[in-house]
Amino acid sequence: MFREAEYKASPGLPAVLVQIVAGLGGLALVIHGAREADNNFSVAGMLVIALAAVAMGGLFVVDPGDAKVLVLFGAYKGTIKSGGFYWANPFLTKRRISLRIRNFETTKLKVNDNRANPIEIAAIVVWKVVETAEALFEVDDFQTYVAVQSESAVRAVAQSYPYDSHAANEEALSTHTAEVSLSLQQAIHERLAKAGVEVIEARISHLAYSPEIAQAMLQRQQASAIIAARFKIVEGAVGMVENALEMLSSKGIVTLDEERKAQMVSNLLVVLCSERSAQPIVNAGTIYQ
Repeated sequence: MFREAEYKASPGLPAVLVQIVAGLGGLALVIHGAREADNNFSVAGMLVIALAAVAMGGLFVVDPGDAKVLVLFGAYKGTIKSGGFYWANPFLTKRRISLRIRNFETTKLKVNDNRANPIEIAAIVVWKVVETAEALFEVDDFQTYVAVQSESAVRAVAQSYPYDSHAANEEALSTHTAEVSLSLQQAIHERLAKAGVEVIEARISHLAYSPEIAQAMLQRQQASAIIAARFKIVEGAVGMVENALEMLSSKGIVTLDEERKAQMVSNLLVVLCSERSAQPIVNAGTIYQ
């Protein structure tokens, strides 16, 4: 398994000056050999110029947020992450790799949640390369690897949660976004660790039922909402009726037998739980007629 190692490259500016001086010296030897008709000086000067030209190939620049991975005849020699102007062995292959933060959105995936309901889901993954050697040499194409493994993690996480929660304290994709995002980030990180990639953030960007069941699920959600609202209405109405009976009894306003209490409770519940405004009927007689 490849591990990143730091490469100690020479500063580029002194190397440039040395190579310029060497090239000028070689040129001077060639001129001197031509004047003196001495081939030895000419050959030596040409060799010096050729070496200086080859050495120029060792100059390179590392931009901020980038790294250069150095390979010599198939052997990994190290990585330079600090931005600057450098010189290294001209026979080294210098491969650029970005260390900047990147993000991408997965395609809309059709999967089943843990209740076998077909849903559509997509996610945004924010990541960056932290181990250059692993990213380049452990996987074939680390960007493709990130995309494929992220989609695999999204599928796995979607299949481990229900779309909606139908019980108390049940985590669901639509209601517990923070918990789902954390689980998704961990799942992607585990898959990408061998590629030298760090996952900074992962969150769901699209979530919906599949079109073939969307209408049925919408009706189910509406029914659940209506039931919950009716429960709250009835609960409140019972409390109001109970409070009204207690106040009538404690203040001695009227004394009702059990039959009249039951009738009063029924009337109040109808008024309080009805969706329409009540139409009062004035009783001009007694409460028994």
